Amino acid sequence: MNRPNSTGVVYALLAYGAWGLLPVYWKQLQGISAIEILCHRIIWSLVFLGGLVVWRRQWGEVRSLLAQPKLVATLLVSAIILSFNWGMFIYAINSNQVVQSGLGYYINPLVNVLIGCVFLREPLTRWQGLAVALAALGVANFVVSLGIVPWISLALAFSFASYALLRKLTPVPPLLGLVVEAALITPIALGILLYFAQSQPPALGSSVPITLWLMGAGAVTAIPLLWFNRAAKQLPFSTLGFLQYIGPSLQLGLGVLVYGEPFTAAHGVTFGLIWLGLAIYSYSTYRP
Repeated sequence: MNRPNSTGVVYALLAYGAWGLLPVYWKQLQGISAIEILCHRIIWSLVFLGGLVVWRRQWGEVRSLLAQPKLVATLLVSAIILSFNWGMFIYAINSNQVVQSGLGYYINPLVNVLIGCVFLREPLTRWQGLAVALAALGVANFVVSLGIVPWISLALAFSFASYALLRKLTPVPPLLGLVVEAALITPIALGILLYFAQSQPPALGSSVPITLWLMGAGAVTAIPLLWFNRAAKQLPFSTLGFLQYIGPSLQLGLGVLVYGEPFTAAHGVTFGLIWLGLAIYSYSTYRP
């Protein structure tokens, strides 16, 4: 089989590495509601992305995209899905469930591979199929051993896989697509913040550090997404999905080693099976 585009791999590594370390950022805003943080994340993403568009003198291209109703409707759907994913991730981090967020992004490649096979007709080799089966077995072990359905993990996995598919199939450059998505969803975010302000003091302006952390959410959100969207245009969907294991591996390390979340024997078996699947998949993809 053909090896993945090397430039696409670099962009994927940058994106997933940044996402893996993102819990450190959101922990600085612990104590603020996930919805309020999400709204600021959307608004400041638009500010950051809009600045890039101005700098690159691409407003004409943005206006051209906004003049295409079908394309705008697709980007609105992708924006809603992405916003849900953002909010769920913030909730997981600030409710001390970093390990479960990591599991969600371990499950996500399974969804990516299935979507790639079913909708994009991307073939899998026998070794890649074994890798997927091992990862699925790991997830099943988690559910059976702990006796709970990891709903946060599943929500993160399916929402991001759906977003990735939509963006891969939408003929829009990464930056322009992101700025339109942010512009479409920002009025809703502003409305929610105004509603909240009627019953509680806003987090923005409550202190200098909190204000700076909220404003910086635009850059830490937009830059990895730009990297991801570039990678998605250049890599097979299944390869993109398995490179994503970098992010949850970093999240797992943070959750257990930095934030002191529990890591039981069931966790060990689950993650061990998934890591074995990743090793097999990587070997089958990159071997000479």
